[in-house]
Amino acid sequence: MGLYNRFILPKAIHWACSQKPSMLQRGKIIPLAMGSVLEIGIGSGLNLPYYTQKVKHLTAIDPSEELWKKSNINTLSLPFEFEFIKAFAENIPLPKNHFDTVVMTYTMCTIPDLDKAFLEIKRVLKPTGKLLFCEHGKAPEKGIQKYQNIVNPFWKRIGGGCNLNRDIPTLIEGSGFTIKKLETMYLPGWKPASYNYWGIAEVK
Repeated sequence: MGLYNRFILPKAIHWACSQKPSMLQRGKIIPLAMGSVLEIGIGSGLNLPYYTQKVKHLTAIDPSEELWKKSNINTLSLPFEFEFIKAFAENIPLPKNHFDTVVMTYTMCTIPDLDKAFLEIKRVLKPTGKLLFCEHGKAPEKGIQKYQNIVNPFWKRIGGGCNLNRDIPTLIEGSGFTIKKLETMYLPGWKPASYNYWGIAEVK
């Protein structure tokens, strides 16, 4: 899987995540970011055009430099300071109470240890900070859920660790956050991978 993960998977992820329905979802949540911002799982930088001048500094982390290199955005032209760090969500190499906003889009599905990641997010987020999220996950219909559970082991193997069936609101609230705003819908496409959750959460 080495060559696949290094050369094929980054292209596949960039293509899948850059489709119009997903990009429209990014436009709903990213403009809410402000102040000092941490984006977890920046990937190929698809969120960057949606940040506004309310952002003073954006720190972006991702474990995949290969995927980040797919970005075609000149970060020097952004209207805020920018820094990329190769890092995992479970071990964020940044200080406590540092960020006003943490952003996660289509990221929770792939993080191996979400409990540890959320502990790190709470550590680096200011007490008054906000978590902005937009994710795909567990569908509401039992029939779709059953199919998600059957397909998930294979999907996870070819999709860079992506899980189809994570219950996003339960995971967020079970990790010490309160969801202040939540919206859901199916995006156009294959239903097992297209049920979206997006909103705002705060530390309890």
